[in-house]
Amino acid sequence: MSILVVGSIAIDTVETPSGSVQDSMGGSALYFSAAASFFSPVNLVGIVGNDFDFSRIEFLKTRGVDLEGLAVEEGQTFRWGGRYHRNMNNRDTLFTYLNVFKNFQPVIPEHYRDAKLIFLANIDPDLQLDVLDQVEQPELTVLDTMNFWISGKRDSLERLIRKVHVLILNDEELFELTNIPNIFESAQHLLQKGPRALVIKKGEHGAVLVTADQYFLAPAYPLPKVVDPTGAGDSFAGGFLGYLATCPEITDHQFRKAIIYGTVTASFTVEDFSFNRLRDITRDAIDRRVEELREMVRF
Repeated sequence: MSILVVGSIAIDTVETPSGSVQDSMGGSALYFSAAASFFSPVNLVGIVGNDFDFSRIEFLKTRGVDLEGLAVEEGQTFRWGGRYHRNMNNRDTLFTYLNVFKNFQPVIPEHYRDAKLIFLANIDPDLQLDVLDQVEQPELTVLDTMNFWISGKRDSLERLIRKVHVLILNDEELFELTNIPNIFESAQHLLQKGPRALVIKKGEHGAVLVTADQYFLAPAYPLPKVVDPTGAGDSFAGGFLGYLATCPEITDHQFRKAIIYGTVTASFTVEDFSFNRLRDITRDAIDRRVEELREMVRF
């Protein structure tokens, strides 16, 4: 089953305690696609400038990522730079140049519009609402957002949340959105607005799945070293929704397994800069780590 993703494509400059890279491939749509393509074909909608080097994402096409929805406009591709501290939960943004992304208006190709699985990556919620107006009847729509939209576009975001099935956010974003400091009370409050499930990311401490009937606590896969956490959240979403694309039926039990696949897929992303690791590994490597994580929590 194909997945539709709408999000950003970026050229990144990243500094971490492990080193630095300039002009590396990034953006929510690319990280998601690199992760989800281990499981399912992906249809990508985004925008780049005419400076973009498509040869650097050629591997995505060989893994079933369709780029027909990727618009090329006159100008420069979205660029972002960041510096991570020793505690990689903290970073400084060095620069953000929206460039052609500033005027991005998603246009969903006709043969993408019957997508059953949709990932609305972190962009303006008004654009995410426009995407939903262009598609037909998706079975599962997954939404990612951030503090910037919670504070700056709350009304649009509230309307959007009522239309999606799964909301992915971190604990800080959850508390800001609900103004309730307890994670479980806050999650139940948000579920009453319409989503079927919440996935609450807690970084190195794993993730929490909350539905009306269950809580599921998933640990992070332990790593001796994190090189670059950029794109970890979008890779998590790619593994999560990619796994669900393989399921004949999407049940709460499958949500639990999808959380584990998302966690494991993201664990590879952070082992190198950009999506270098996601380019090199295989689905078998992901499955092996899933089994290792299963053994770690068995009791």
